Amino acid sequence: MANLADEYGTDVEIYIKALTTTIHADTPTGAPAKLHDLLEELGLERHTYPTDAPIYIWHTVPEHLDADEQKRLATRAIPALLLAGYEVNCTPDVFDEATYRQAVHDIRIRTARPEAQQPAPAGSPSRPAQARRTP
Repeated sequence: MANLADEYGTDVEIYIKALTTTIHADTPTGAPAKLHDLLEELGLERHTYPTDAPIYIWHTVPEHLDADEQKRLATRAIPALLLAGYEVNCTPDVFDEATYRQAVHDIRIRTARPEAQQPAPAGSPSRPAQARRTP
């Protein structure tokens, strides 16, 4: 079975599966277990096929959530995945800008330390890491 992460060469592809309302998060074939674990920690459900010897693993947003909350959950996962070093692509029909900005803000607050809020010493390069997000 092919998946979009294999097709596009990304770590995670977030999209609505064609002819359904299910939000999928595809990972490439052979993706590390820590990526699958992180997706689960972020609220996505893991699926495998076949179940006795996984050859294909994907994640979905829980279907018991309403459509807007499903999109928010998927969007909230993006900053954490980027922070962990993964390349993520999310289609515009799933991505919610306000939710993304709030998730980034929440991560910044959680990771802020008093010493990190001090100005950088003169002469130190201080470039913020740019997160690549392609809707």
